[in-house]
Amino acid sequence: MEELDLKKAIREVPDFPKKGILFYDITTLLKDARAFQHTIDMLGNRYIDKNIDAVVAIDARGFIIGSALAYKLGKGIVLVRKKGKLPSRTVRASYKLEYGIDEVELHRDAVTRGDRVLVVDDLLATGGTASAVIELVKKAGGKIVECAFVIELIGLRGRNRLKPYPAFSLLQYP
Repeated sequence: MEELDLKKAIREVPDFPKKGILFYDITTLLKDARAFQHTIDMLGNRYIDKNIDAVVAIDARGFIIGSALAYKLGKGIVLVRKKGKLPSRTVRASYKLEYGIDEVELHRDAVTRGDRVLVVDDLLATGGTASAVIELVKKAGGKIVECAFVIELIGLRGRNRLKPYPAFSLLQYP
């Protein structure tokens, strides 16, 4: 497949969800079959030989990327959801939002001691959600291979919150 400019497949929405924010909407990338396939192929090629046991996907757009990537890698997918959305026993981690605190959960039996996991989401901004997911995986005894994102807003320095775990993003924006 020829090289695609994935940034052309992403819609930029000014003033969403509030004035002054430029939102990078991946729904247009997902709708474009070639761009979506290329995105998953590029991520899959990066992780195919990394001995991943499971893909840990973050609610909600991370589920889309994570599911396709898990399929490509021949691995299972583990869902991290907002508090109260998982039906069985969970472990929980909290993280700061601009105006408060939120929590994410993981089923207690979703990651087992020693599992090598890839954490996946659509976007890395401040790193709050991803760092909470790292905490959950560590509580469960899993080992983070890497955190992967389609988009990274580099100006927000979210990857600094993920250290010492490596982070990878396909596309970077200021």
